[in-house]
Amino acid sequence: MLLAVVLLYVGAVLGVNGIWLIGQARAVEEVERVSAHAGAAAEPLDVSSSVGGRGAEPAPARREGSPLFLQNREVAVINIFTGFIGVVIALIFLVQGAVGNDLAAVRGGGFILLFAFTYLWVAFNQYLDAGGRAFGWYCLFVAITAIPAGIYTLQNANGNVALIWLGVNWFLWAILWGLFWALLALELPIARPTGWVTIIEGIGTAWALGFAVLIGVFSF
Repeated sequence: MLLAVVLLYVGAVLGVNGIWLIGQARAVEEVERVSAHAGAAAEPLDVSSSVGGRGAEPAPARREGSPLFLQNREVAVINIFTGFIGVVIALIFLVQGAVGNDLAAVRGGGFILLFAFTYLWVAFNQYLDAGGRAFGWYCLFVAITAIPAGIYTLQNANGNVALIWLGVNWFLWAILWGLFWALLALELPIARPTGWVTIIEGIGTAWALGFAVLIGVFSF
């Protein structure tokens, strides 16, 4: 049940961050379009650091009025909240595992921290206006770790629908965090498609599964 609570809010945080990333990409495109129209020699603007912390350059009121343009520090609120929930629940699992010598509980706590730290790092970068390259390399670590985690989960699902769903999700998360690595560490121009994948995975891999478990349709 506690894992379902984490998944519910992960769905929310991925959705909001996906919208934010798309808005940042659109803001940069607008700046470049206006600069080109004005005949200015526009410097290439980089949105690869949006997920890591820095947003697009200050936008005119027209762009800031778009529902897709979200302020960095406002988005940081849900990142901090979701990261905090993840840390608290992970600590509960870790304490239970340590007291009861339960490896499954310790494993669950460790996996939750893997992602909770992601949201906290993004939030701190947003407040510190830091670059996202180091965070991008951490995302590669998460992506690589997610692959054997998915294999292990599927091998031990024993026909449990929620665990099979979770196992498939691990592979999808590996793809998403791999995109974050390519966007931030390699600085590839994939901000907009990464934003859409973030939203879709937030709904399909986290919110939907968490909600289904919380209302009793499935159980882990």
